[in-house]
Amino acid sequence: MNEVEMKDRTKQFCAAVLNLADHLPKTRKGDILDSQIMRSGTSVAANYRALCRAKSRPDFINKTSVVEEGPDDTALWLQLISEDGLIASGRVLPLLREANELTG
Repeated sequence: MNEVEMKDRTKQFCAAVLNLADHLPKTRKGDILDSQIMRSGTSVAANYRALCRAKSRPDFINKTSVVEEGPDDTALWLQLISEDGLIASGRVLPLLREANELTG
């Protein structure tokens, strides 16, 4: 996958996470997970774009580890959402698969 395709893929992931977050219940638990998943899910696209602008090999390596944190964190929040039944698993699992693929 080239840089342009990966930018688009991470942007689509971000949009899907934001859409999913809109369907979380307005409860304490839902609000916390909403906040967490929005933060981690939207960081994926932004951090990948920063990686594309790395200034040196050490900078690239550092940014790569930062990029991997976003989908990994998002996978945790998606697992909790699914296991708690806050959103139907059929809607969460495709995003969870994508988060795991993006983690590497």
